[in-house]
Amino acid sequence: MHLLIIDDRVAYIQKRMASKFPELVIHGANDESEVGDFAEKADILLAIKVSDELLRRAKRLKWVQSMITGVDFFLNLPSLRKDVLLTSSRGMHGPQMSELTLLLMLALNRRFQDNVLNQKKKIWERWPGTLLWQKKVAILGIGVIGQAIAEKCKAFGMTVYGIDPVKREVQAVDHFLGPEELAGVLGEVDYFVNVVPFTPETKRMVGAKEFSAMKPTAFYISVGRGDTVDEEALIEALRTGKIAGAAMDVFSTTPLPKESPLWDMKNVIMTPHIGGLSDVYIDQMLPIFEENLRRFLQGERRNLVNLIER
Repeated sequence: MHLLIIDDRVAYIQKRMASKFPELVIHGANDESEVGDFAEKADILLAIKVSDELLRRAKRLKWVQSMITGVDFFLNLPSLRKDVLLTSSRGMHGPQMSELTLLLMLALNRRFQDNVLNQKKKIWERWPGTLLWQKKVAILGIGVIGQAIAEKCKAFGMTVYGIDPVKREVQAVDHFLGPEELAGVLGEVDYFVNVVPFTPETKRMVGAKEFSAMKPTAFYISVGRGDTVDEEALIEALRTGKIAGAAMDVFSTTPLPKESPLWDMKNVIMTPHIGGLSDVYIDQMLPIFEENLRRFLQGERRNLVNLIER
């Protein structure tokens, strides 16, 4: 079996793979320019994304492991054959995504961006901070990430409302609701966190109706997928004061166009889609790939972790 790894951290990944799977022939490349003719030999591909040209050349390819949760980039490539298995790295992002969410909530609460601006201007100004303690939060999407966010919110003494199609017992969730109950609960909460994945059913599921239901003192936090929110409706809600502010890591278009009004809104905090990144990302991702690799080398084809049904 021939494994092709394409990533700028390839040296570390290749060394680890070689020690654990000596039966593999491994080729590592920092980018596609270094792949050479190994594309024609590769049985397995580990990467974040590749060109359609590389897939077209990979006639022997049997399996692609995405190094991230999203697999849309691969699915949209015309040369991805139907017989090629595709797996994702879903389930590893709970720690970093939940930490970013709490950072954004605290920054909105404490007007931290105003402190940073005042520091640059050498202005000494004080104000009382708003606490997360005893506040209410609605989390749309109670998967691995949503549950991790809920656990951290409980540590701050918050009441947690979880919204998800699959109702179940989650220790950190005080009230579990279905998506049809979302608008009804938004009038009760102080923070609305959207971490729902993108599907045809979730496209723009958060819009004018939901923002109108929120309290004018409440904040919206978007860390799931940008296409799950009607961005124009959000901008209007921010402009008109229907909500107090928003913090966003994901957008309808990435990078966010420079003409977007969000850049200049004082009640908005933006981060450039960094929620899933971490200093230990590779060590979080590799156990998923290694388990799949063991199963694949033993002949498994349908029982892979995070197998994408196509």
